[in-house]
Amino acid sequence: MLPSRTLLFVDDHDILYRSGTARRLRPLDRCPQNPVLPARDKPWEINIGWVGNTYDPATGLYQLWYQAFTGPFAQKRTHRCLVCYAESTDGIHWTKPDLDLFDYNGISPTNIVMIGNGGYSDRYTNSVLLDSRDPDPTRRYKMATYDFSIDERIERPGLVVAFSPDGIHWTKHPKAPLIRTSYGGHELPPFAGEPGREWHIPLTISDAMDVIYDPKRETYVIYSKMWLDGPDGRMHWKHAMGRTQSKDFIHWSKPEVVLAPDEFNPPWAEFHHSPAFYYNDCYLALLQILHREVRGGIMDAELAISRDGLHWQRPFRSPFFLPRGEEGSFDCGSILTNAAPVFLEDEVRFYYGGYAEGATGGDDITFKTGVGMASMPRDRFAALWPQGEVGQVTLRPLDLTGCREMTINADASVGRVEVEVLTADGYRVAGFTREDAAPITGDGLRLSVRWREKTLADLPAGNYCLRIFLQNAELYAATLLDHPI
Repeated sequence: MLPSRTLLFVDDHDILYRSGTARRLRPLDRCPQNPVLPARDKPWEINIGWVGNTYDPATGLYQLWYQAFTGPFAQKRTHRCLVCYAESTDGIHWTKPDLDLFDYNGISPTNIVMIGNGGYSDRYTNSVLLDSRDPDPTRRYKMATYDFSIDERIERPGLVVAFSPDGIHWTKHPKAPLIRTSYGGHELPPFAGEPGREWHIPLTISDAMDVIYDPKRETYVIYSKMWLDGPDGRMHWKHAMGRTQSKDFIHWSKPEVVLAPDEFNPPWAEFHHSPAFYYNDCYLALLQILHREVRGGIMDAELAISRDGLHWQRPFRSPFFLPRGEEGSFDCGSILTNAAPVFLEDEVRFYYGGYAEGATGGDDITFKTGVGMASMPRDRFAALWPQGEVGQVTLRPLDLTGCREMTINADASVGRVEVEVLTADGYRVAGFTREDAAPITGDGLRLSVRWREKTLADLPAGNYCLRIFLQNAELYAATLLDHPI
């Protein structure tokens, strides 16, 4: 028996088969206080969007890093696109501390914690990882960003990383870019080593990226925007999902395409960015579905799923996991997701940037922007429900040796759920049949599974199949516990 574990029914990974059931996505709920961080209350916040965030359960502190674009209003080129900082004790009400790190057009103090290099184009994005595994306290916080840097006496765009002991005082790694990225127009790919086309690099990441730590592989992973060549073979046609990994946050693998738009998408669809995170033995991505032809590139967020971080499924193309907001709202044009959901005891929170117009060709100066928060009850990504009067879900054989309790995450407020135990060969087990099960009713994240005269601790050691009957009820997840509730 593995330690306590939760099975997410967002896909059929842990399911042997299902009879008479279907699966549906549960879209996120917007925070009524949105935007939780509005723009333009500081002169350097003309347009805010890309967001990195962390939450430390030990201190209860939320930290937020957000991109502030000032463009032509900045007197210094290094200050056109900034990283700013805010913090909160509840994740809804935020303060922007006065820090004596960088001024803006002579104004000081500010909440600016990083400026750009001042190269050909702007610094972009700011993904932050709070890393308790690193023994070096000066590297407790890690940031992945994009900028133009001098490399081998040539200015090149690409990956820049930085480290911090507190998330406020940052030091950029001296070598950059650590991954060279492509920058240019719709041209044919260059020949290898072709002079004068150093910025035209096929199959590499681009300027939007999010970093996570992958506990399965014990490595850092960046999921990023990645350019695809078009039907005519020319570069910079559409964005796909790219991936690269590193053991030390400095040396990164060659980027690879792991997911691209397909024939089931409308011809206009692409992934502006594809931030992904790991949770309960599952990788989940919030694909930013881009439509360049509408209002300067509108974007909604779609939930995608993988069990290895490399091979992805897209079962929830409609409805969107987080659609654009109502007309006139700060996020009615673009949703800028990230890879850092906050997992609380009963809730999962997703912070995101919002634009009232498109993200790729809109007016960066005048439209509404801000940072929003959307949430869901814990583990309720998608539900299984009966298509008729009753349906059942039979799980793959599980080693229940040492398993003491089981709970389910379900909504049976107008119905009921019963659980029975089968042998690994599919035979019913006396005392653990549907007829022996105590009916489960109500709506709860941790509803106890019971039988009238038996408990899971009474089962002989071995592998068993669990069968979950649904009668007018929705099932989201199940948790097996190696200890009593």
